[in-house]
Amino acid sequence: MNVGIVGYGVYIPRYRIRLDDIAKVWGEDPFRVKQSLMVEEKSVPAPDEDTATISVESARNAVRRARINPQDIGAVYVGSESHPYAVKPTATIVAEAIEATPNLTAADMEFACKAGTAGIQACAGLVEMGQIKYGISIGADTAQAAPGDALEYTAAAGGGAVIIGKNDGEALAEIEGTYSYTTDTPDFWRREMRPYPKHGGRFTGKPAYFKHVVSAAHGILRQLKLTPQDFTHAVFHQPNGKFPYQVAEELGFSKAQITCGLVVPKIGNTYSGSTMIGLAAVLDKAKPGDRILVVSYGSGAGSDAFSIRVKEAIEEKRDLAPKVEQFLNDKIYIDYSTYAKYKGLLVR
Repeated sequence: MNVGIVGYGVYIPRYRIRLDDIAKVWGEDPFRVKQSLMVEEKSVPAPDEDTATISVESARNAVRRARINPQDIGAVYVGSESHPYAVKPTATIVAEAIEATPNLTAADMEFACKAGTAGIQACAGLVEMGQIKYGISIGADTAQAAPGDALEYTAAAGGGAVIIGKNDGEALAEIEGTYSYTTDTPDFWRREMRPYPKHGGRFTGKPAYFKHVVSAAHGILRQLKLTPQDFTHAVFHQPNGKFPYQVAEELGFSKAQITCGLVVPKIGNTYSGSTMIGLAAVLDKAKPGDRILVVSYGSGAGSDAFSIRVKEAIEEKRDLAPKVEQFLNDKIYIDYSTYAKYKGLLVR
């Protein structure tokens, strides 16, 4: 492949709710819940925030870091399972907000939590073909969960954007290759007009998340003839804090290799934003020459794997926009009643 990452950006809402406060409302043991999920708190969107606003902020930060003319962006893809409109693209809102319109293609993508990485692949293909100069893919969500459901402890909000261009001097990282693994595995779903998703409980683990993440990771390693020891960092989709550690161990990666990109303990599962934010957290600290394995996961089910090699341009670009750590530290705690109001759980 002759494509690279020329910019990236994230946005995480500043409101947080501790898992202790959610557990107490439903009569659960907070210690047991946190120990099981390895999550301490999660991000909550403000009443005036949705997938569109999160996507716009992520994209603006990516453009700042890329230092490119938005008019050179030829494709905008927004991956989410919580688009604010059933019929009306989020991607056009983003394109207009970053002043990339009108000479571009734009579309919304949906594949549960991996729609953002699917957009990266689409952008890479268009850049590789010479159809566009730059493409931006965004993964963002304001995840929904029924009150009292197990998902409520982790369903969070946030997003990340990646700008793809040629692998030249302005690229801060090279995409060495990508590999996908997909099957029809209904572990998580939401029917039309239904406010909250349903899930297969423990079925979402071994036959869903682990099978697809492991298979995609093995695929990219075989394709590029690499081993876990060839990577400095690894980023796996983060539905909770426990799964990434388990899949890393199964694949032969150490805890140290996944620590840098593990953000779920502090913000929860941002769904389509999860892998994108994890990658951004690594790029915020990675050194030129570091190789990063990135594997997303989307229920339904599939995984996209990437091998990414950090380049010299990272040193001059990473400080041009807010880093993940800044968003992690900029937070305001709210109680469950405020959380319920902000999430629209209270119906008049």
